[in-house]
Amino acid sequence: MNLTAEDIFSIKSAGDFNALALNIFKLQAENCNVYREYIFHLGIDADEITAVEQIPFLPISFFKSHSVLSNTAPVEVTFSSSGTTGMAQSSHHVTDVKLYEQSYLQAFTQFYGAVTEYCFLALLPSYQQRAGSSLIYMVNDLIEKSAHPQSGYFLYNHDELLRTLLNLKSKKQKTVLIGVTYALLDFIENFDIDFPELIVMETGGMKGKRKEMVREELHEQLTKGFGVKAIHSEYGMTELLSQAYSLGEGVFNCPEWMQVLIRDTNDPLSLMPNGRTGGINVIDLANINSCSFIATQDLGRINPDQSFEVLGRFDNADIRGCNLLVQ
Repeated sequence: MNLTAEDIFSIKSAGDFNALALNIFKLQAENCNVYREYIFHLGIDADEITAVEQIPFLPISFFKSHSVLSNTAPVEVTFSSSGTTGMAQSSHHVTDVKLYEQSYLQAFTQFYGAVTEYCFLALLPSYQQRAGSSLIYMVNDLIEKSAHPQSGYFLYNHDELLRTLLNLKSKKQKTVLIGVTYALLDFIENFDIDFPELIVMETGGMKGKRKEMVREELHEQLTKGFGVKAIHSEYGMTELLSQAYSLGEGVFNCPEWMQVLIRDTNDPLSLMPNGRTGGINVIDLANINSCSFIATQDLGRINPDQSFEVLGRFDNADIRGCNLLVQ
């Protein structure tokens, strides 16, 4: 079975998605050692899986203890989670980083338009100050591909960030400010800016720097501080090569090659109907060379239009770099 990036990123319908997901499942059930063993210990015969709803999802914790690979190609890059002191980090070994690049570039274009139309500003101190961040890899590339002279990082130099934002506002330049939550709050505690056209995209949590906040309270403070109507978010993690995006209100949509399902927290192999809360399972077909079927430690629900919301995390889950706010 010879699947290509074109197969993944040219999906146009639910039928296309389901057919490719089943093909990738068969491939990974045979070639990904840890996934094959997991399926075996569940007593599931991979040959009897005929629908996406029957596919077993690999618990995300396996990325902390095993090398999750479904081919023997050399590893080009290893992304790692931030974790906290004393906790094991997740490692995602990527044998074809071009898949990741195509995934985030095509998804951004789908939700926001051409990268070259934007200036990208990044306020990501926690991510910048460690190695192995997939988010920093993506932001570096977005900054480079934007080719805007003012695109760049702002570590703790908030005065310079303010000057840059005011300058871009005066030029009516499309601008994305992507920031870790606590750093965005630090900025607006010192500065108010009325920039309605600005896209403020928060990612990650407080990193132990601040008390966690419910999303409504957080977004209310950020919308007021930046003078915007809504706060955008991205839902991604070390173990995935794709992201879902929220253009406001904490409601996320997936690109065509990614899908979220909700599992029963009391029966992890059973799925919940739309509107019910449960554990978030992610199908990420860009993960063709690792595992595309991941059971996360996030809680959520799916809306009637197939958008989804993240409602928190399992109580016993590790506090990780991608932890999301409890509503």
